Amino acid sequence: MSLFKNIFGSSEEDNKTSKKTWRQLTDLGQLNEIVEVSNEKLVLIFKHSTRCSISRYALKQFENEFAFGDKIVTYFLDLIEFRDISNEIAQRFGVIHQSPQIILIKEGKAIYDTSHESIEAKKLESFI
Repeated sequence: MSLFKNIFGSSEEDNKTSKKTWRQLTDLGQLNEIVEVSNEKLVLIFKHSTRCSISRYALKQFENEFAFGDKIVTYFLDLIEFRDISNEIAQRFGVIHQSPQIILIKEGKAIYDTSHESIEAKKLESFI
């Protein structure tokens, strides 16, 4: 087992041990659903690169810190497999593509986004 796998884990391990329930974002049509849902609740999209140990680490940290229950509806995007959706997110919500990245959406608009080491669940508290 490699040193990085010991430190950061693997994609397979992430999928087995995740404490957070995510809605998988796999279809462009779901972006319309996200806009609709965001009229009632905050929506968060976590854009994740399955090839990047930094992204895997940010995801694990975020999941460990996330304590908002159903106050925020969460979507997970594997941007390697669904790059077209990632590109449409950037276009539709006016954010620059990053990875890893979280985007918080309210009433159809991105109200917060951040990436890399700046991803911290506690930073979302002020929006709730």
